[in-house]
Amino acid sequence: MTIHDRSLSRRAVLKAGAGLAIGVYVATRTPSFAQNQPAPHQVNIAPNTFLIIAPDSTVTVLCKHIEMGQGPLTGMATLVAEELDADWAQMRADHAPSNPALYKNLVFGVQGTGGSSAIANSYEQMRKVGAAARQMLVAAAAESWDVPASEITVEGGAIKHRSGKQGTFGEFAGKAMQMPAPRDPKLKDPADFKLIGKEGAVKRLDSVAKSDGSAIFTLDINEPEMLTVLVARPPRFGGKVASFDAAAARAVPGVVDVKQVPTGVAVYARGFWPAKQGRDKLEIEWDDAKAERRGTAEILAQFRELSTTPGRVIKAEGDVDAAIAQGGQVIEAEFVFPYLAHAAMEPLNGFIHWQGDTASARYGCQFPTPDHGEIAEVLGIGVDKVKLQTILAGGSFGRRAQQSAQVARELAEVAKAIGPGRQLKLVWTREDDMRGGYYRPFGVHRMRGVVRDGKIVAWSDTIVGQSIMKGSAFESMMMKDGLDPTVYEGSNEPPYDIANFRCDVHQVDLGVPVLWWRSVGHTHTGYAVEAFVDQLLEAAGQDPVGGRLAMMKDKPRHAGVLRAVAQSSDWKNARLEPGRARGVAVVESFDTFVAQVVELSIGESGPKVHKVWVAVDCGVAVNPDIIRAQMEGGIGFALGHILYAEQTLEQGRPVSGNFDTYRSLRIDEMPEIDVTIVASTEKPTGVGEPGVPPLGPAVANAMAKLGAGRPRQLPIVPGASA
Repeated sequence: MTIHDRSLSRRAVLKAGAGLAIGVYVATRTPSFAQNQPAPHQVNIAPNTFLIIAPDSTVTVLCKHIEMGQGPLTGMATLVAEELDADWAQMRADHAPSNPALYKNLVFGVQGTGGSSAIANSYEQMRKVGAAARQMLVAAAAESWDVPASEITVEGGAIKHRSGKQGTFGEFAGKAMQMPAPRDPKLKDPADFKLIGKEGAVKRLDSVAKSDGSAIFTLDINEPEMLTVLVARPPRFGGKVASFDAAAARAVPGVVDVKQVPTGVAVYARGFWPAKQGRDKLEIEWDDAKAERRGTAEILAQFRELSTTPGRVIKAEGDVDAAIAQGGQVIEAEFVFPYLAHAAMEPLNGFIHWQGDTASARYGCQFPTPDHGEIAEVLGIGVDKVKLQTILAGGSFGRRAQQSAQVARELAEVAKAIGPGRQLKLVWTREDDMRGGYYRPFGVHRMRGVVRDGKIVAWSDTIVGQSIMKGSAFESMMMKDGLDPTVYEGSNEPPYDIANFRCDVHQVDLGVPVLWWRSVGHTHTGYAVEAFVDQLLEAAGQDPVGGRLAMMKDKPRHAGVLRAVAQSSDWKNARLEPGRARGVAVVESFDTFVAQVVELSIGESGPKVHKVWVAVDCGVAVNPDIIRAQMEGGIGFALGHILYAEQTLEQGRPVSGNFDTYRSLRIDEMPEIDVTIVASTEKPTGVGEPGVPPLGPAVANAMAKLGAGRPRQLPIVPGASA
C-alpha cells in the first residue's frame, strides 16, 4: 500500500485481519478550534491509530499532517521507522482521515497543519508510536517462540532471537495487535539514531509518484457521472448576486444545471470546459452596496496617514522620545508591503458526494477539523455522518488553511443546491484563485532610530496592518486584547539589545479578506527589522555582521546562525566581482533561526541574485535533505515575490488573475544556494516557512551597498509581467 494505491484500502486491510493496526474513524462534533493544547497524558501514541503493518511487512504510517510539498509523510515515517527499527524500504505513508480525537495537532488541539508545526508537535509522539509498535511486535514474537522478550532484538525490519530464530513484521503483526499497547515506551538515545538526522538515510516517499505522474491530486479525481462545478463569484469583495439570467449558460452542451449559492452562481457540467463556457455566458447583476470599493492607492493613503500617529503600544522599554531629544543622528524609514496571493501550483478545489443522510469529501484539506464541521453544518447532518479524507495538495503557502473554512463550506453549498446523489468536483480556475482574496495582508511600517557615538540608542516601529484572526473562530483563542499578533510578530521582539524601544500598532478593518501567507507576520516584520537595523549600523559605521552580533548578547541561537552563515560565505574575506555586493539578515520565525547572506548585482531589469548562503538552526534535524529543500524552496518563493509580485486593487477589484501579470521567479533567475544546518540538541522545530523572511532584507541590504538604496515599497521591480 502506497500513498496513492487506490486498489488497497484501510478497510480492505481490516477485513483481511492481517494488519497490526487500523486507523478507525470516530468523529465527534467539536467546536472548531475551541480546544486547548492537551496535557501530556492526553497525547495519543496508540499504534492502532497510526500504523498499518501488512502481511508483506510494509509499514504504512497514517500522517495527521497534509503533504503539500513540505515533507511530513516522509518526516512522520522517519520518526516511526527509527524507533521501530524498520528498514526504510518497508516504509509507506498515507494521510489520516479526519478525526481530531485521534489525530489532533498538539499545538492547535485540533487536526490541522500549519505554523511549521508538523515535526515540532509530532517528534516525541511519533517516536513513541514506533517504539510502542516495536515493543508489541517483540512481545508477540516472544510469546510465539516461548522465549523472554529481553532476548529478542529488532534490526532492519527483522525480529531475531539469539537461538537463530528470525521473523518478519508481517508474521507477527496479527498477534501483536492483540498485545496491550505500552503507556510509556522507552525511546532510543539519540546517539543510537540510524535514520533521524542522518544524511541520505531516507528518500522522500512521495517523490516517485509525483515524478511519474501517478500521484493523485483533487484535480485528478474523475468519478463516473461526476459533475464539475464552477462558481461565478462577485468581482468585488463583499458583493452579492442581485439577479442573474442563466438561459445562455444552460444552452451550452454539457451544462446540467445552474444554481445560486451563497458565494455566487454555480454552473454544473459534465467536465471543466462546458462548465467554464457556461459560466462565461452567465448574465449577472451584482449588488455592491456592501462591497469594498477602495483601490490600492486609497488603502495606502489611509495606512500612511495612520502611521504618522502612535498606535496601541505592544512593547516599550526605556524612553524613545527622550533618547531622540538627547541628540544624535535620527534616521526614519517607511516600508510598504502589498497584498500577495499564495499562487500555489494547484488552485483550490474539492470533491464531494452527498447522499442525503451521509456525505464523503476528499481534497487537499489542510484543516480537517473546521472543514469537517462546516460540511456537516451546511448539509444538516451529524459530523459522524461525514467522511473527510485528505489527499495530496499541490502547494498551499497558507491558502488552504482557511480560518473561514471557505472552500469546504462552498463545496457543501454546491452539493446542497443541486440536491443529494450527485458526485461533484468544485474547481477554482487560476483566475478565481488569484482574484479570490485571502491575501497576505497589506501593511506599512514607519520606523525611527537614533544613532549616537557609534551605537543604536533608540528604535520605534509604528505598524499599520490588517488582522487575519478577527471575525474567525480563531479570534477568541489567538487574539490578545483585541489585537492580532500576526500583525506585529517579530517587530515587537527584535533580537537586538536596544535601550530605548517602542513598537505600536494600528489594526485596520478592511473589506479585503486576508490570510496567513508563508511565514505570516514575519514576511513583513522580518524585512522591516532587518533592513532598518542594517541602515542604522551603516550610519553607526559598524559591520553588518559584527554590529548585529554585538547586540545579541542574550540571543545565542540567533548569533549561532549568523556566525555560521558568515563563516560559510567567508563574509570578512570574500573578494567579489566588480558590480556585486552582499547583504545579510537573520530572522527567527516559528522557533527556527535562519540567517542568510545574498550576493547580487543590478542590471537594467533589476537585481540579479547570484548566490544565497543559509544557516538554519531548527533543533534536531530529522530529515536533513528535506530541510535543505525547504530552505531552497523558501528562497525561490521569497525572491520571486519580493522582486515582482503584488496584487493591486482598482475600485475594489483585484487586477492580476494569472502569471502573466502576477510575475513569478523564472528558472534562470534561481540563485545558487548553500545551506548549513547548525547542529543542535534542542527539540526540532519547523522549516516550511522560516526560509522566507530573511531573503528580502538581505537583498535590500546588498542593493544598498551598490548605491541602489534599500527598497521602501515592495515589490522591488514594480509592474513586472511575464
